[in-house]
Amino acid sequence: MEKDLLIRIAYLVASVLFIVGIKMLGKTSTARKGNTLSAVAMFIAIVVTLLDSQVLSLTEIFVTILVGSAIGTIAARRVEMTSMPEMVAIFNGFGGAASVLVAASEYWRMAHDAGMSMPVVVGVTIVISVIIGSVTLTGSLVAFGKLKGLINGRAIVFSGQHAINAILFLAVLALSVLVVIDPNMEIWMVGVLLIALLLGVLTVIPIGGADMPVVISLLNSYSGIAACATGFVLNNQVLIIAGALVGASGIILTQIMCKAMNRSLTNVLLGGFGQTGGAGAAAGGGEEIVVKEVGVEESAMLFESASSVIIVPGYGMAVAQAQHVVRELTDVLERNGTSVKFAIHPVAGRMPGHMNVLLAEANIPYDKLIEMDQINDEFANTDIALIIGANDVVNPAARTNPGSPIYGMPILNADKARTVIVSKRGMSAGYAGIENELFGYPNCLMLFGDAKSTMTKVVSELKEAIPA
Repeated sequence: MEKDLLIRIAYLVASVLFIVGIKMLGKTSTARKGNTLSAVAMFIAIVVTLLDSQVLSLTEIFVTILVGSAIGTIAARRVEMTSMPEMVAIFNGFGGAASVLVAASEYWRMAHDAGMSMPVVVGVTIVISVIIGSVTLTGSLVAFGKLKGLINGRAIVFSGQHAINAILFLAVLALSVLVVIDPNMEIWMVGVLLIALLLGVLTVIPIGGADMPVVISLLNSYSGIAACATGFVLNNQVLIIAGALVGASGIILTQIMCKAMNRSLTNVLLGGFGQTGGAGAAAGGGEEIVVKEVGVEESAMLFESASSVIIVPGYGMAVAQAQHVVRELTDVLERNGTSVKFAIHPVAGRMPGHMNVLLAEANIPYDKLIEMDQINDEFANTDIALIIGANDVVNPAARTNPGSPIYGMPILNADKARTVIVSKRGMSAGYAGIENELFGYPNCLMLFGDAKSTMTKVVSELKEAIPA
């Protein structure tokens, strides 16, 4: 009895830490501490569960945690910030795989135990865990492949795709009913597992690269739901709570992402968004964009005379690893009396919060990172909008071109600034596969080249002009 009480208390502590940790993740200034609290909660939950179930000895638990921690530490240190979305996708996949393995193991244990019957509730939760976990696993692997460049990042569609998905979905539901009715027919469970794995692939391949932030947050939610269902299978309260928290927060985040792109979740899941006219398509009406190029020295002169600057970061900044030199630019401009702020679009980068994490790595103060809705009205009174590696999130076609695939998507009003400087390698299109009509605007200047290299040169010019 005393042992059960201690276990319940440990689970309660872990659950509270999970709730507090996730709440703290909602703010950039407390996110790191929240992540630490959540990690501690997971550590407590795992150790207590293993000791309670007597699955492993203390020595085996210690060795397992040591090995897992070493792998995690090495991966965290080696993975570049630009590869963080891929890492998150893999984490989601691992979560789904864990749910599948645990639920399937419990099913086969019950199926092979002649003296044990499988309650309907347990059977339902098992098939739910297996289906969602399998879809999460293979869907996350496809998302990883798209982000890593191993699979074509564009939407992969074929004739009859939705019909095939619908048939497979109905088939997996039918097999799930058979599993619950007759658990001893193991072939039904094998069918559920295989079809669910296939569904994970087929539901993600038609989703283009522009929707990857939504896909990652949705798969994160799936992994939480699968874990929650597995908690019911094992009758483990802390797993139910943790899974429910992850599932709910993932769904909320997905809704935020969809709203930021002015699209419905159904529209995202049906895919095909990445299938546009291609990177070479004109921004509007087939007219060729004529750009005005600016050099490093001219850019430095413009910055020197500016009283206000808003920096718009994008995935290109992550690729160039330019966040630290951007911090230097911020320091130099502020020394010159210039107001500097950062405009953060909800879907900038390849995962939710990507730009926040990137800028935090460069120790840029949290209060300078301002969300789209709060900063959009300030662009009209800003001297310079500096766009570093962002594309679709500042494309005015979202407001002006009804034929554009991003039409209606809320964007940052960078084009309304007095001067727009775009730091970019070339004229390549963004994830949506369309050209940015902003590049041809009269107030827009293109600073071509690697962002880190060109901004370093601009900072050097400014340091010579502005005394320390």
